[in-house]
Order: sequence, then structure tokens, then C-alpha cells
Amino acid sequence: MITKLFAGLLGCWHSHYSFPITLRRGAQRNAAALLTGTYVVCLDCGKELPYDWHEMKIMDPSPEHRNRVRDLAARHAA
Repeated sequence: MITKLFAGLLGCWHSHYSFPITLRRGAQRNAAALLTGTYVVCLDCGKELPYDWHEMKIMDPSPEHRNRVRDLAARHAA
């Protein structure tokens, strides 16, 4: 009950996720999957969050992390 109260006041904590979803090449991507092609969905609120499959965690929105993931993806594609 306390968790629902905090969620109502502060928003969703995104503590329950779906299994990571990876889109096929050429498929239209949503905003969460633009960089890596993989995302998870919060099962409480439905928000789609970008997922880093190499580190097996939700992506940090910082530019440094995004650049590192982009470089890793380029190396694996080559």
C-alpha cells in the first residue's frame, strides 16, 4: 500500500520489466529501440525503456553510455 502511495505521488519506479524485446532488421523501431534495437516494457505503467543487451541492463540516458553502446554495436556488425 505504501508503494502505491509513493508511485501515485512520485510516478512509476519501473521495478517490473518484460523480457528484453529485440526487433528484426528493417522493422520499424520505436523510440526506445532506436539505438540498439532492444527494449523492455515496464509492466506497471507500460513505458518502453531502451535496453543494452551487452551489459544486460536498462540504458543510461547519458551521452557517454550511448556512444559506447554505438561503438560496440558497430564492432559486432563488422
